[in-house]
Amino acid sequence: MAEALLCAENLTRHFGGLAANQDVNLTLETGILHALLGPNGAGKSTCINMLSGDLPPTRGTIRFRGEDITRLTAYQRSRVGIGRSYQRTNIFPKFTVLENCRLAAQSRNQQPWRIFTDAMRLGDTVERARAAIAEAGLGGRESVVAGTLSHGEQRQLEIAMVLATDAQVLLLDEPLAGMGSDESAQMVDLLNGLKKTRAILLVEHDMDAVFAVADLITVMVNGVVLESGTPEQIRSSPQVQEAYLGETTTDGEALHE
Repeated sequence: MAEALLCAENLTRHFGGLAANQDVNLTLETGILHALLGPNGAGKSTCINMLSGDLPPTRGTIRFRGEDITRLTAYQRSRVGIGRSYQRTNIFPKFTVLENCRLAAQSRNQQPWRIFTDAMRLGDTVERARAAIAEAGLGGRESVVAGTLSHGEQRQLEIAMVLATDAQVLLLDEPLAGMGSDESAQMVDLLNGLKKTRAILLVEHDMDAVFAVADLITVMVNGVVLESGTPEQIRSSPQVQEAYLGETTTDGEALHE
């Protein structure tokens, strides 16, 4: 039985007279990868920014494990178990892979009284960092300077940094952006592995990847939810085809961008 971790109820955000999101409802469950799709300007980034705490909602409620976290900051949400990646790679390029993940792990295990202790001597923190690196598929790359990694590996590192915070909800904003086919396939494999023990919200434009990895899909248009369902339901929806994925074909099933 999937466990509901993060729930958004009637999530709304106004910018002046513009409703960027209007009464959006989402539920993220352990073991389920939930993809959020829509054309540019549909409100996807606004939605994920509200869920992560980067942007306060105008109206609505966000609950984590049943507790109201609507007013918590992004930092506070990270501390309770919500991790976020961004459209642009967000790493420390001059630090090694291990140092990047160790810094992320330290955010969950702060020990200010040990200010004069070598950070690499913080055993639990370093072990959590190493475990995250391995889970993200970068085992053996710990000593590599992050800025010298390939684009795909840098995106894996960003996910490893999220994992190092012990996040149980992963909010991933276009993790496949800019990747070639081989790197995309590797990221899809990684996401399929991660969703077994976590709840994932994926914002992504790579439709092949979305339909390969998603268990549920929500499509947004003009700030509102157009339709939610399984990949098969979304693929065959005339409304979705017309609004986002392409025109309806003669058999009503095929999609194209």
